[in-house]
Formats: sequence, C-alpha cells, structure tokens
Amino acid sequence: MAEPLKNLFSADVIRAMGAVLARIDGFDRAAFEAQALSGLDDLEMMERSAQIAAALRAAMPLALPGALAPLTGLLHPDLQEGIDGGPPDAAGLRGWSLVPVGNYVAEDGLEHPEACLGFLAEMTKRFSAEFAVRPFFRDHPELTLETAAGWARDPNHHVRRLASEGSRPRLPWGIRLQDFVRDPAPVLPILAALKDDPSEYVRRSVANNLNDIAKDHPSVVTGIAARWMRDASGPRRRLVKHACRSLIKAGDPDTLAVFGYAAPGDLAADLNVSPAAITLGESLEVSLALTHKGAGPLPVLVDLVLGFRKANGQTAPKVFKWTETELPPGEPTQLTKSLPLKPVTTRRHYPGEQTVSVQVNGVIVAAREFELRVPDQDG
Repeated sequence: MAEPLKNLFSADVIRAMGAVLARIDGFDRAAFEAQALSGLDDLEMMERSAQIAAALRAAMPLALPGALAPLTGLLHPDLQEGIDGGPPDAAGLRGWSLVPVGNYVAEDGLEHPEACLGFLAEMTKRFSAEFAVRPFFRDHPELTLETAAGWARDPNHHVRRLASEGSRPRLPWGIRLQDFVRDPAPVLPILAALKDDPSEYVRRSVANNLNDIAKDHPSVVTGIAARWMRDASGPRRRLVKHACRSLIKAGDPDTLAVFGYAAPGDLAADLNVSPAAITLGESLEVSLALTHKGAGPLPVLVDLVLGFRKANGQTAPKVFKWTETELPPGEPTQLTKSLPLKPVTTRRHYPGEQTVSVQVNGVIVAAREFELRVPDQDG
C-alpha cells in the first residue's frame, strides 16, 4: 500500500527542519517542534503543513521581511532535484519541508511583495513555490506579473516553470485566481514566451495553464493552438495537444480541426457491446467496425462515451480515450476494447440501463445500451 501523502510532513521531517532552523540566531527549536508535532497523527496533509507554518511563525525571532535573509541562507545548495528533492538534511531545507515555509511567507509577507517574490524564486529551485506565489498574483497582480515575466527568462528551469505554474487560474490545491479565471489575457504573454522552452517540465506547465484557461475560455485556447501549430516543432506540437486535452476529450470541433480531425462525414459504424448485462466490477467488451465511404484516408480520433445513470434516472457522460488511427476508403477497420467497470470513490453507480457511445472526431456515430447490476455500495 502506498504511503499516505500526509506523511510527507512526518515527525522525522519536522525534527529535521528544526535542526536546520536552529541555526537562525534566537530560533526556538524546542517550541517549534512541540507545536508542529502536537496532535500530528490526527491531521491530514494540508492541516499538517498549516500547523508547521504556524509553529515556524511562533518560533521565529524575526518578522518578515527580516526573516527572509536567514531563511535564504538555510536553503539546500542542490538546485537540480527541485520538486523531487528529498527531506531536509544537514545541508539545508528542500523538498516538501518548504511548503510550510512558503505558506508562512505568503501569509505574513503580502505587505512586502518584492522581497518575498525574490525569496520564492530562490525557494522554487529546491521544491516549488507555485502555491505560495498565488496570493501575490491575487493581491499584487501587476507587480507579480512583471516579476513572472522576468522569471520566464531565468536560466533556472524551476524559476521559469514558476512563472507558468504559479499563474494557473485553477491550480489544484491552490487558491483560485479569479481575476485570471475571468480574463486570462494578462497571463498569455508569459505562456507565449515559454512555448518553446528547452525544458519539457516547463512546457508541460504551460500546457496545464492553457488547459485551465480552456475550461472558461475554450475559443481563446483554440485560437492559440491554431497559431502555435503553424510550423510547430515536435515538442511544441505535444505541448499544444496536451493543452487542448480537455477540449479534445469533449469533442470540440474547432479544436479537433486544429489537429486535422474533420467531421467524419460519410462514415458507417457497426457497434456491438457484450454482455448485455454486467455486474459492477466486471468488464464490458466493445467491438467496432468503422467504414469510411469517402475518397482518400480519414484521420480519426475514436473515444468511448459511457452514459452512467444518475439518481434521477438521467445519464452523465464519461469519456474514455480509445485510439487515433487513419481509416482507408471503403475498407472496414475493426477495433476492440475491454472496459472494466470498477467501483470508484468519485462516482456512485446506480443500477439499470446505461449507454455506451462511440465518438469519432467529436461526433457520436453509434450507441448501444447495457444493463448494470450494482451490489450494495454501503455494505
């Protein structure tokens, strides 16, 4: 069984932090460890981080921004591992131990944005400051955007990534940047500057930012995709496709057209689903024959869409990626797929008639029904 994420902030990590922080003249290590360790077993991951940040604040002999210089001096010298760095050691703070440090800076340093942003640029080289920087985007957008534009030119790829990851409108686990949700335009120059970054780590962050934007402004991202795909290198093509993944999955026709997937037109689809009734935990066997009746080959993106029954009897679609291929004219292409229907914690399954549909280039071309039996989910 995988180690619980909350153990990233274990008692050993807290004590290792205390040993490093004790090098600050006047830092109360005993008080820090006592407060940070109090009731630790009962706390979840982010609760632990918040408690460690509170303990750090209480034990610090200096307020911000005065505490930034000694904290900077305690950062680990290894700048290569970044977010994959291990726990703090005798060389300094790194890895997940820096999350509560970032929390402390973000909570107490908003009145000193320039100094704090400088510290976060150093901190991100040893982990990531993507969560800590977000209150500065929220409360000091012009200064932070200007700073992030400079980060996009930094020689360190962790700092360049901070420019795009920290400005994501809907970063998971991070506060939502509502101004950028409403209008992403201020962020777009930063993403454009990083679209051909030599680091895949950075390019993937750019893609994730655009995917966030696509949830509220799909046409903006489709337009960017069309422009960036002109004479695009392989890495940029992969970035753009990853950026458009939600739009592609949703079958957005304009986005699909950017990647050469036209409406299927004259296409015959023969779909078979077996068995006709299954029990949750079993697999659905899907077979499909696609015949393109037009002239020339047809590139296709084929997805399965399961319509799961809800409590009110209506269905909610869930898209499963299937395949990308090219259909020759006049010859049937056979496809098969086994689709396990397993219980998941994120969805409650209801018994009865469900649907399975085939989506080709964003268009539903065939559908079948099947019966789902659901054992007691509360037992």
